[in-house]
Amino acid sequence: MAKYGFGTTVDMTFDNAITHITQALQTEGFGILSDIDVAAAMKKKLNLDMPPYRILGACNPPLAHRALDADPSIGLLLPCNVVVRQDASGVVHIEFMDPDAVLTLVDRPEITTLATEVKQRLQHVMQALGNEATGL
Repeated sequence: MAKYGFGTTVDMTFDNAITHITQALQTEGFGILSDIDVAAAMKKKLNLDMPPYRILGACNPPLAHRALDADPSIGLLLPCNVVVRQDASGVVHIEFMDPDAVLTLVDRPEITTLATEVKQRLQHVMQALGNEATGL
């Protein structure tokens, strides 16, 4: 996994993975602000076929508010992206942006503390996938 993210694979269909990750994010206080269907965009704009690939922009409003209070420009680094993608062999991956990797760019102690809290919540989301997760 890249230095800027962490994730897992799941033993479920792509659509079920979207449903499960959305519910798990809600349990940790995250809502979905954006849902980008990359595969559909590639088909429409470039007439290219690719396996299902969506980028979910997840936001926990109280945590986002704290971040924006600490640094109003931090919105450039928000929301937390969660990728749900299916590879060519049919395996479904769920990957999370690592807030530590991104938010440490700000170099402010209160943001570093907040990034750690956000990462812990996202790790809980990943763990909540439970038996469906097969590891990475």
